[in-house]
Amino acid sequence: MRRRTQMQTRTRARTGTGAAVALVLAALVSGCTIEPVDGKQPSTGKGGDVLAVKVDNVAPARPQTGLDAADVVYVEQVEAGLSRLMAVYASRLPPVVGPVRSARETDLELLRQFDRPALAFSGAQSKLLPLIADAPVRALPPGKAPGNAYYRGGGKPAPHNLFVRPNALKVDPRAGALADAGFRFGPRPEGGTPQTTKTVRFPAARFTFNWVEYEGRWRIAMDGTRARTSGGNELSASTVVVQYVKVRPSQFHDRSGSVSPFTETVGQGSASVLRDGRAYKARWKRPSAESGTEFTTADGRQLPFAKGQVWVVFAKA
Repeated sequence: MRRRTQMQTRTRARTGTGAAVALVLAALVSGCTIEPVDGKQPSTGKGGDVLAVKVDNVAPARPQTGLDAADVVYVEQVEAGLSRLMAVYASRLPPVVGPVRSARETDLELLRQFDRPALAFSGAQSKLLPLIADAPVRALPPGKAPGNAYYRGGGKPAPHNLFVRPNALKVDPRAGALADAGFRFGPRPEGGTPQTTKTVRFPAARFTFNWVEYEGRWRIAMDGTRARTSGGNELSASTVVVQYVKVRPSQFHDRSGSVSPFTETVGQGSASVLRDGRAYKARWKRPSAESGTEFTTADGRQLPFAKGQVWVVFAKA
């Protein structure tokens, strides 16, 4: 885990504020997908250690595209107890990702552990837009991205039909960004308890992870149905982290008046790390928004993950 200096943080913050006006003009809708409206030239600059994409996860949005290529998939609670995904790409970019949906306040704090990541999303609540503009992220919603980056299709109804072509966003991800954010990979540690299934419940969503020994992976089911990509491939993970966090109401809400929950990812707490058919009791610690998240065993030793895709589910403590 790498600590960033205050000077680096201030520099990123100043860079982010420069995009405030353009972003507000580009995304003045509340919690739904948007189309380009500002008439300005799209961004052509490269940059960002990772690409993060907000991915829809209600039933009409499934099966999703491009999730199997992500290095990390975060599972967040949103309005009405539903879930939304944040797919993080640091090693390779798939041709298409989606359906893409709107950003939340939780995303801004979560992503600060990466070095000015690019964030692809469809829009945001209007009162949240200034916070996105001030955050050290490279915001790339429709209207700010190159003209061919986003398109509607996939045979899904709106608003679940917006997709992004990551290569068009001109992002240069690097795998080392995961280590900077606290991710460590290595051989299976001693200890742990044999476990072959784990279910995490949100108020209106359910995730089940089943260990398949002969495949060496955790198959994923969402709301009781095995999860697959739009190409028919099963979604699976090498490591599953159930991170117990505080989930509280934020100051934002959607069009129907439902309050947006805020997931606190800075602080410390307990976690369960699933790998190699075993569950490890762990502690997580993230001292500041600029710090990565460290996972340790009960005796303080670093807990490595199995090589491959990691799913991090933020469960209410």
